Amino acid sequence: MSIHPSAVIDPQARIGQGAHIGPFCVVGPDVTLGEDVVLHSHVVVTGRTSIGPRTQVYPFASLGHPPQDLKFSGEPSTLEIGSDNIIRENVTMNPGTKGGGMKTVVGSHCAFLATSHVGHDCIVGDHVVFSNAVLLAGHCQVGDYAILGGAAAVHQFARIGAYAFVGGMSGVENDVIPYGLVIGNRAHLAGLNLVGMKRRGFGREQIATMRAAYERLFTGEGTFRERVEAAAHEFAGVDEVMQVIDFIRSDKDRALCMPRQERAA
Repeated sequence: MSIHPSAVIDPQARIGQGAHIGPFCVVGPDVTLGEDVVLHSHVVVTGRTSIGPRTQVYPFASLGHPPQDLKFSGEPSTLEIGSDNIIRENVTMNPGTKGGGMKTVVGSHCAFLATSHVGHDCIVGDHVVFSNAVLLAGHCQVGDYAILGGAAAVHQFARIGAYAFVGGMSGVENDVIPYGLVIGNRAHLAGLNLVGMKRRGFGREQIATMRAAYERLFTGEGTFRERVEAAAHEFAGVDEVMQVIDFIRSDKDRALCMPRQERAA
């Protein structure tokens, strides 16, 4: 363990073996830092916050301060950050609230680039990338391997499916299907995240099947709900397609990002 003499560490904080805490960092009493966590300098970690092993946090990041929710009344909510993350300069992450499950959860192997924000009660999966200045409002969900481009902003309660890609400077009001690609302000569905799928090892046949399912869902005759049911029957044995269909079915109260010529029926 290495702690710079200028750092302020509450004696009740739990610091794992091999952790490195650099100059002018502040660590509060209810904080847990895992093994080999690195706080480079000028980092503040407070509240009931835990950071998993080998995560690196860069200068002026603020983790665990009270949520930016005017209804917050000091309830003992938490911020849980997984292992092997990169949290760059000026990133902010807030704990949960009693109106949203009392915890914010960030997975492992993620990269949060400078000035990005994770709001209260969000659930972020593994291997997620937030480019610079990405803003995630409260109560959002982001699936594994999703990538959000620079300055993208996600509306509260929105869901970003696994392997999805959000283009830079997009304003996302509605849910984004797994494997989807959305762009624009306000964001619309512009196809599948084919580049991301290829990078993650999806084969040509898998991608062709996903493209066929996409066409079945978002073009052709019938209402959107009818096309969803038809696709569920046609692609019943394809896990990736059923992941998309289950996502669509799982929250009927929120609209989806759709292609510009389509509206959810």
